[in-house]
Amino acid sequence: MNVVIIGAQWGDEGKGKIVDYLAQDAGIVVRFSGGANAGHTIVLSGTTYALHLIPSGILYPDKIVFLGSGMVIEPSALFAELDDLKSKGIQWEGRVFISDRAHLVLPRYRQLDKELDAKRKNPIGTTGRGIGVAYALKASRDGVRLADLDNGELLSNLEDEDRAYLDQWADKLRPLSVDLASYLHQHQNSWTLFEGAQGALLDIDTGTYPFVSSGMSCAAGAAAQGGIGPRSIDRILGVFKAYTTRVGNGPFPTEFKDDTPGSLSNYIRTKGHEYGTTTGRPRRCGYLDLVALRYACMVNSIDRLVLTHLDVYDALPEFEACVGYRIGDKVVQDFPASIKDLESAVPVLKRFEGWQQPIENCQSWEDLPLKAKEYVDFIEDYTQTPISIISVGSERRKTIIRESPWIRS
Repeated sequence: MNVVIIGAQWGDEGKGKIVDYLAQDAGIVVRFSGGANAGHTIVLSGTTYALHLIPSGILYPDKIVFLGSGMVIEPSALFAELDDLKSKGIQWEGRVFISDRAHLVLPRYRQLDKELDAKRKNPIGTTGRGIGVAYALKASRDGVRLADLDNGELLSNLEDEDRAYLDQWADKLRPLSVDLASYLHQHQNSWTLFEGAQGALLDIDTGTYPFVSSGMSCAAGAAAQGGIGPRSIDRILGVFKAYTTRVGNGPFPTEFKDDTPGSLSNYIRTKGHEYGTTTGRPRRCGYLDLVALRYACMVNSIDRLVLTHLDVYDALPEFEACVGYRIGDKVVQDFPASIKDLESAVPVLKRFEGWQQPIENCQSWEDLPLKAKEYVDFIEDYTQTPISIISVGSERRKTIIRESPWIRS
């Protein structure tokens, strides 16, 4: 059985924790897109693990994880992350593999990335990790894949500094190389979890272009870049927060306008630890955007939603969520492609009463306060998508499972 997990907002939704939780029942975990610009945070027994390239399932000693064909991998960042995991007691040898079709990020891509963004009239706010450059070279057929490390003719055409860098890491990379499609076909009866990076609204085709990632962060990427065909996907989960955040530039209709100390924005950022795992940048915060969430469900065929950070709202007497956009003289409930429209959109807000009690020790749907349930019910009705998992805290155990994803519909 193949289960796909993607972010249903602009990334940072808590996918890492959810993948980590569900990986206990999976045999294989595949990260299918993105690079070291992604950041998944997992808290386990008081230890915080910040993962950027390695799939979240690595924390289970019996799981095999793969970096998929759609990833762009900087070798120095990869092995620094693996060394950090080993220093924390995670034995990864024999459990981490890379698709031989994955592309490699070279050091000079970082500077090119920063220079390109600086020259834009409207900077995107890239992390400057060279990810966009790697994907651009991939699209222009000038990239370097893991499978190319033994292609002397191709390597001879690279710049001297690029060849020297690859020579430095080649012997460590080769043992990790695998034909991912063949491996998954041979293990097609295994339970496999496909882990996305960033979020649906950052997908290069269906996101808020041009303020998007350079890769596929949509559910379709699991098939195109994860080594399986689209008909082999059994379940798609979309992870979202009880509110909305965004890192970097780009339209954000529900963003809080007041970000001063003591503001709701500042409260949520502090309570929810809303700082980038990779960059440390403070995330922009706003109310839950249900228009955008429903759109993400539609274009990704999301079967079930996963709600995280619900506990961040515990102390609030009331809060709001966006149920429409006022654009000019019209109120719309469809997510527009036009950046101009999104930037001018005024959110139509619905008010909710808070539950004003801690929920982190709730272990079942029945344990949740009535007002929390009403909020969940409204989201389900608006998006027409069931919420099957609710996270009420950062630790693995603080998770309410209403329906297991490992059950075929």
